[in-house]
Amino acid sequence: MSSLKADFNELMERIKQGREFGHASFEPIFYLVFPPGQILNVKRETPAWIHRLKNEGWEVATFSIAEHIAEIIETAPLRKIWVAADQKAPQAWDKTNASLANAISNGALQARIEAKLTELEGKTKAILIVTDLEALHPYTRIGVIEGKLQGKFHAPTVFLYPGIRTGKTRLKFLGFYPDDGNYRSVHVGG
Repeated sequence: MSSLKADFNELMERIKQGREFGHASFEPIFYLVFPPGQILNVKRETPAWIHRLKNEGWEVATFSIAEHIAEIIETAPLRKIWVAADQKAPQAWDKTNASLANAISNGALQARIEAKLTELEGKTKAILIVTDLEALHPYTRIGVIEGKLQGKFHAPTVFLYPGIRTGKTRLKFLGFYPDDGNYRSVHVGG
C-alpha cells in the first residue's frame, strides 16, 4: 500500500503534466484515492499539502463538502417541517435521509461547486481542493455531481476521495458502495 505522502507527490506530478489524451475528457479533474480508514490522516495532512502548494506558487482554494451540506440543510426552506417530522418520528431514518438527500441533490451543492470553479476560471496557477467527500453519504456520490459539472472544470480540481480503486477508472465510494466507472478523472492512490 502506498503512503499518502507518496500518493500526493504523484498527484502533483500528474497535475503538472496535465491530462493524457486517452481520457474521456480533457478537464483537469483528479482524485486522490485513499482507504476510508485514512480519513483522519488525510484531514491532518491537508493543511500541509495546502501550504506546500502555496509555497510552489499555486493559488489554492478549498471547498468542504461537509460545510456546504451543513449550510444547505440549515437554510433549507423545509427545515421547520423536517424538525417537526423528526420530533414526531425520531427513528424514521429512511424518511429523514430521503428528505435531506433531496435538498442536497436538487442542485444546491452542484451550484456551490460551480460558483467556486467560476471564481478560479482564468487564473493560471489556481487549484481547487475538495474535502470531506464522506459527508455525501448516504445522500449522493461525487461522481453524480462531477458528471453534472462537465465542461466547468477550468482549474485543476482535486477531490480527496475516501474509497477503493477497483480498476483504472472504477472507484468504490467509502469502500462499500458498488464500484462506479463513470468518473472522467485521473485517479492516484487507492
